[in-house]
Amino acid sequence: MKRSKAHNDAAAKVDRENLYSPAQAAKLAKETTVTKFDATVEVALRLGVDPRKADQMVRGTVNLPHGTGKTARVLVFATGDRAEEARAAGADIVGADELIDEVAKGRLDFDAVVATPDLMGKVGRLGRVLGPRGLMPNPKTGTVTPAVGKAVTDIKGGKIEFRVDRHANLHFIIGKVSFDDRQLVENYAAALDEVLRLKPSAAKGRYLKKVTFSTSMGPGIPVDPNLTRALTAELEA
Repeated sequence: MKRSKAHNDAAAKVDRENLYSPAQAAKLAKETTVTKFDATVEVALRLGVDPRKADQMVRGTVNLPHGTGKTARVLVFATGDRAEEARAAGADIVGADELIDEVAKGRLDFDAVVATPDLMGKVGRLGRVLGPRGLMPNPKTGTVTPAVGKAVTDIKGGKIEFRVDRHANLHFIIGKVSFDDRQLVENYAAALDEVLRLKPSAAKGRYLKKVTFSTSMGPGIPVDPNLTRALTAELEA
């Protein structure tokens, strides 16, 4: 793949043989951004699990202490009072049967989906549309719930969802390059704590194998996977 001069210049700042601390990686991610816009800072983990086995699936949510830097567009499938509750909480799109039909036909102008339990029988047929995009509502992530107002507020406030893919990789965002180093590290620490908490008992051997920070279209920065506690201590020095 041919890379731009800006990308190559940024990549030259990264020592691929070195494992950076999260604090060092956050600083370097900001220095190696190659976009003119406020790029997203992303984290990729390689886990020691076999996602083909149901008892080794890693999936969850976490509220980032400093948010994501982006206000998500939330779609809610609800009717009656719960639909009004969703609108009051700031949901961008609210509806039921007609909205389900629109999504089935390809409407995708949203970043997250919440549904009330009574509508999941109908929403379930959207699996082929929402599933591949990681948008299918799920009780385990709090997106199938009668408390739609709280769900919308959480998502708008910086709640992220993550799920290991079939290659045992897991991705999530920790903010924008405009965030300061501490905000990025504290967001990473919060997400990492949840990933570690969700370690499947059936997983054997090393759980956290590889960690990489990057920005939108920027180079990957290898991070030491052994550093999982007191991640902001370095920032105090």
